[in-house]
Amino acid sequence: MSLRQHIPNAITSLNLVCGVIGIWFTLSREDITAALYLMLAAVVFDFCDGLAARLLDAYSEIGKELDSLADMVSFGVLPCAMMTVTYGHMSAKASYLLWVPVLIAVFSALRLAKFNTDERQHESFIGLPTPACALVCASLCYLIGNAENVSPFISGAWFIPAVSIIMSFLLVCEMPMFSFKFGKNIETDAVTKMKRYAIISISTIIVVLAVVFALPFPAIIMGVLLAYILENALCFVFKV
Repeated sequence: MSLRQHIPNAITSLNLVCGVIGIWFTLSREDITAALYLMLAAVVFDFCDGLAARLLDAYSEIGKELDSLADMVSFGVLPCAMMTVTYGHMSAKASYLLWVPVLIAVFSALRLAKFNTDERQHESFIGLPTPACALVCASLCYLIGNAENVSPFISGAWFIPAVSIIMSFLLVCEMPMFSFKFGKNIETDAVTKMKRYAIISISTIIVVLAVVFALPFPAIIMGVLLAYILENALCFVFKV
């Protein structure tokens, strides 16, 4: 195997390293901010390993399995840990609900296994990608932890468990979701291009509003991802 074949795997390994360190920061220091930054780095490496594999034509079965293992740590276990720690600070009394965020890890594993065996997902997604789910959870944890006043609705005993259940469902549901994948063998139809332009336009508006109102960047991440989920849901309902 040539050196070129190892480049995507090396990038994937950096994704895994970020996930492991992020879990350590979450559980040992309860540092959600550091964990969020590490998750963002993992997302960058996750994007770059696939891009490198396509551009270098360096696909391998080992790379495919390594990618899923790294994603399970960075986008399955890490957000589960972050949601659990955040919930523990908010609702210590309802201890039995503390374990509901574990569903995120379980359904992330199901999502990744499904992705590896589903021939329909080479150019787009069926269900919410694990990085998107993880970033929604991580951004929520950051915003809760850094808010001066958290509304009673969000700080209630059922909020984080409910979010965990909803995100777990989205991971494995049969809702088509467009992607931003590109490469030598990927063709993009007009409808997908329209969807991409729409989310880029919406994202631009969200960024502008965030700057005007001086919102923290995790609010931008959450806003963009929720817009992405809503757009795909509307397209699915109205068969666009």
